[in-house]
Amino acid sequence: MALTPAQAFDALYEFSAPALVRQTYLLTGRRELARESVERAFQVAWESWPEVARDRDPVGWVRATAYEYALSPWQRFRLRHRHPEPPPADPGDRTLLNALLRLPPPRRRTLVLYDGVGLDLPETAAETEASTPTAAHRLLRAREAVAGRLPELADPQVLHQRLAELASAERLRAAGPTVVRRGSERRARFLTRAAIAFTVALIGTTALTLRTAPTHYEPPVSPGETVRGVPPRVVPGALSDEELELRQKLRDQLQDGPERLTPRLE
Repeated sequence: MALTPAQAFDALYEFSAPALVRQTYLLTGRRELARESVERAFQVAWESWPEVARDRDPVGWVRATAYEYALSPWQRFRLRHRHPEPPPADPGDRTLLNALLRLPPPRRRTLVLYDGVGLDLPETAAETEASTPTAAHRLLRAREAVAGRLPELADPQVLHQRLAELASAERLRAAGPTVVRRGSERRARFLTRAAIAFTVALIGTTALTLRTAPTHYEPPVSPGETVRGVPPRVVPGALSDEELELRQKLRDQLQDGPERLTPRLE
C-alpha cells in the first residue's frame, strides 16, 4: 500500500535520524547542537517534502542540510554554544574528538563522510560541493592530521571503526517524527505571518512616502561666499540721539496724501 506523505516522512526519520545525530556530533562535538541540526534539517525536508520524496537519496539531502546548519559560522555567536560541553568519558575518545575538532570544517566534513559514513570519493565531493581532486586532498590532509596525534589510526579501517565507536558511545536521541513535523508546520506558519506583516508594513510605508513626499524638485540653497572687494555687511548698532530724533520726526509726519506733496516755505 502506498504511504501517505506523513507516513513516508516518519519512516525516513526513524530510519536515519539516530545515525545522523551521531554523525553530526562528530562534526561539532556538541550533543545539543547535533540533535538540533538534524531536527532542523528534517523540518526543512518536511516543508519541501515533494522535492525530498523524489530525490534519489533523501537521507543525503537531509544529511547535507544538517551538516550545513551545524557548521554554520554564526553558531559560535549563540550564547549556549560559547561554553564547552563535557568531553567524552573515555580518554581515547576525548583525544580523537579533539583531533577531529582541530581540523578545518571542510576537511572534518570530508573525513566524516568518507571514513565515518562510508561514502565514496565522488559522492563525498558532490555533497561537500567540491571537485573530486579537492575532496581527495582534504581527505589525505585530514588523515595525516589525525594520525599525527593518534598514530594507531593511520590505517583507514581502524579509523573508520574508531569513528563509529566514538559516535555510538554517546547517548544521543532526537525527538519523535510527529514532534518534528509539528515544529515544521509551526515554523512555516510563523514565516508566513512574518512575510504578511512585512508586506503590510512595506505597503504602508510606501503609501505614507507617496503622500508626504514633495511633488516638485526644490533646488538647495547654495551657501554664501565672500566676494573679493565687497566689504561684509555690518550689523547696525544702537541709534544715536540724532537718529532717534529723525526717526520720530519721520513717523510724526503724514506718509501719504496731498499735504506731503505741498512744498513748505521757510
